[in-house]
Amino acid sequence: MPIWNSNQQADRTTLREGVRSLERSTSRKAFLTQTVFAIIDLAILAFFLAGPYFRSSPSYLIIDYTIAVWIAFELAIRAMAAPSLRSWITRVMTWLDIFLLVTLLFPEVLFNFAFLRVMRLWAIGQSPLLREGLRRAGCVAYLDVVRAVLNFLVFLFLVTGFVYTTFFYSRPGIEGFVDALYFTVATVTTTGFGDITLPGTIGKLTSVITMIIGISLFVRLAQSIVRPNKVTFPCHRCGLQRHDADAVHCKACGEVLNIPDDGA
Repeated sequence: MPIWNSNQQADRTTLREGVRSLERSTSRKAFLTQTVFAIIDLAILAFFLAGPYFRSSPSYLIIDYTIAVWIAFELAIRAMAAPSLRSWITRVMTWLDIFLLVTLLFPEVLFNFAFLRVMRLWAIGQSPLLREGLRRAGCVAYLDVVRAVLNFLVFLFLVTGFVYTTFFYSRPGIEGFVDALYFTVATVTTTGFGDITLPGTIGKLTSVITMIIGISLFVRLAQSIVRPNKVTFPCHRCGLQRHDADAVHCKACGEVLNIPDDGA
């Protein structure tokens, strides 16, 4: 019995280290694996958009439950690889995936919230893999701009997906999603044409939250594009975060920086 427990603990440790390596490593294997996961997430989003076209078809439930099995598999792997059950259960992405899994298991009762998978793309944007991909493409200087664009697009799709699911999902074809996207963009940019509005208290609160968060992300995106090209490297003495890419000394305190070079 102790030998079995020891082997089980060793297998779990190996699995945990393997998953962590794929999530945080910048190796070619980790990069390709995360790319495959991102493609699968994009396919899930495509299923969400195409749902109204074949919702009454038997193939809809087949794809729906296939995605549910995939998400359940991901949840199980991440749970086994987590340092502890508590650390796994306190992750925001865990609760989002659990909620999404429930909506997929009961498609006739609950709306399809598959648009929540776009948060996986946001997580990739915050990981070292994005920097590694840009480095390989020779575009690492645009890391902040790419992250700002990605954050803005993820927020835009999240709001559009929520508006579409809550208010326009019953409309045929792509018309409902286009209306939801049109409303979201008009709200984020504070254009406010008023030809499409969301009814009720939920609609008003959705509009308010979209305006407050959306305009903040939009301004952040504009700042990333127009400000001078700099790198993020905290100064050890004064803590200044951003410096010129070829800076040798900190402009604030004169400390020698030793900014790592990407080999370009």
